[in-house]
Amino acid sequence: MSEISNLSPAAIWRNFDVLTQIPRPSGHVEKVQQFLLDFAKGVGVEAFKDPAGNIIMRKPASPGYENRKVVVLQAHMDMVPQKNPDSKHNFETDPIETHIKDGWVYANGTTLGSDNGMGVAAIMGIMEDKTLKHGPIEGLITRDEETGMWGAEELPEGELNGDILLNLDSELWGKFVVGSAGGIDITATLEYKDVENDEETAVKVTLQGLRGGHSGLEINEGRANANKEMVRFVRKAIETLDARLATWHGGNMRNAIPFKSEVVLALPKNNVDALSKMVEKQCALIADEYKGIESGVSMSCEEVEKPQTLVPLEIQDNLIDAIYACFNGVVRMIPAYPDVVETSSNLAIIDIDGNKAEIQILARSSREDMKDYISKTIESCFNMAGMKVEFSGSYGGWDPNPNSEILELVKKIYKKQTGSEATVQVDHAGLECSIILNKYPNLDVVSMGPTLRSPHTTTERCEIATTEPFWKLLTKTLEEIPAK
Repeated sequence: MSEISNLSPAAIWRNFDVLTQIPRPSGHVEKVQQFLLDFAKGVGVEAFKDPAGNIIMRKPASPGYENRKVVVLQAHMDMVPQKNPDSKHNFETDPIETHIKDGWVYANGTTLGSDNGMGVAAIMGIMEDKTLKHGPIEGLITRDEETGMWGAEELPEGELNGDILLNLDSELWGKFVVGSAGGIDITATLEYKDVENDEETAVKVTLQGLRGGHSGLEINEGRANANKEMVRFVRKAIETLDARLATWHGGNMRNAIPFKSEVVLALPKNNVDALSKMVEKQCALIADEYKGIESGVSMSCEEVEKPQTLVPLEIQDNLIDAIYACFNGVVRMIPAYPDVVETSSNLAIIDIDGNKAEIQILARSSREDMKDYISKTIESCFNMAGMKVEFSGSYGGWDPNPNSEILELVKKIYKKQTGSEATVQVDHAGLECSIILNKYPNLDVVSMGPTLRSPHTTTERCEIATTEPFWKLLTKTLEEIPAK
């Protein structure tokens, strides 16, 4: 056990500490599924894995609370696997290493997994505590939320018995989320035949050290996108130094702002020095443009073994034009909530290599018509480059319920416990609530959680001081759930 297991509340931190030892990157959740089933058996609650790969737990009511409405506690089991360039961490086999700094829990060189491990740990704490007072409780721990919300998408109808859904995936203590954006995955592909490389030498240019971050919650902060910054450089190198594109690899998660991008360029040997100077200038330019936002910008170039083939000239130019033109960032804010992003796009992943180009984007919007607008905007862009564009993983937004009984209850308890008014808002993030509500439309839903910062990055952290009040609010809410 690490030092975080001794933090308070023990019900959350002890369970989160154990959870960090279980590899659970998106797409590789078999170990955590079995872990959760074993945990439930050990604490004496019913549990099973449903056909979607979700883990369902059921805890009966405390004596005297049998007539209360059924509460579903919901979180997701997977985590975003991001690591520093020098990290040797293997997310499929290695435990997350944690440390405490200035009142926050961090991981060592990787994402922490507090998104949404803190929610899972809270559910575990509720399930194992025999002293709590509450009505019937169901735990819904979904599979692969980070890569397409597949657990929620494939959740069987008729499986849940709940009246109220408490989603534990919000990331600011004191803020209760009552609505969220929908999203859609956009993938543009092109197959081509490489041409022989007749250039004299080759260099690898790497842009890294950017903050990256959550492509929904942090898209409005103006953080640099490594792919969009790299395309500016590549185009300039092609136009002025006769460079040719061999490969491009940038970003690694569709829902994370890319913090690193690298390309291999072939060019005449007498232009290498000029390219090196261009790299220095471009790095300085990016650092200046993002002053106050990005502090760790690094851009380097090194000579590498000359690749045998290159992207054909016309294909290269079309791809560069499309990447340059592809919209990235905030499209517009919600008119009724001017501080909240309505529609956005994240140019997340670029892979150009081996006779194929693939570009992956995540578009979000709280409005279906605007989600369609930004999707077609991006589709048009890549169509003009001759690319095949496919849409997948579409999910709708979660519309606020102005008559939410559970929202009024948590607001009342929050004010009584803290003396302050709660913040109620809509998030520009993909919460599973909208998908679950499509299948269980009668659920009364609110989302909450302790404070996290920089999820989906290696500086992800959870504020220790917010976990105790979060736990007290959660347990008190369960105690005061109204009768049916």
